[in-house]
Amino acid sequence: MAQQTGSSIDVTASRPDVMAVISDFEAYPDWANVKRTEVLERDASGRASRVRFVIDAGIVKDDYVLAFTWTGDERVDWTLAKPGSVVTVMDGAYLLTDSGRGTKVTYELTVDVRIPMIGMLKRKAERLIVDTALNGLKKRVEER
Repeated sequence: MAQQTGSSIDVTASRPDVMAVISDFEAYPDWANVKRTEVLERDASGRASRVRFVIDAGIVKDDYVLAFTWTGDERVDWTLAKPGSVVTVMDGAYLLTDSGRGTKVTYELTVDVRIPMIGMLKRKAERLIVDTALNGLKKRVEER
């Protein structure tokens, strides 16, 4: 059974500036440890609603599609719309709240894979994904 992992980071930027980086899927290969992305569909506001991801993280190589739901510049949720050969669950969210010096970004993630994995090892891998994503996002936003 998949369990949720989450963490938060403070980013010295406004919520709209942070959300602009989150929603720029074409740039993910530059900062998000993703090999390739392709926006397949957009919603009425022009934001991506279905995105194909290609990952190559050493022993884990996969190709899957996520469906996105946007709530202004405060939240984006995603769920696995088309599983890959390894990834069977990929649900998550970015939650953005104003902080005294910018924006607090909380990243929640639930992942499951077809590869048998000891629970402790899986949680460590999930934590690494979350921390890498948050640190990459912070760096990308603050360098703009």
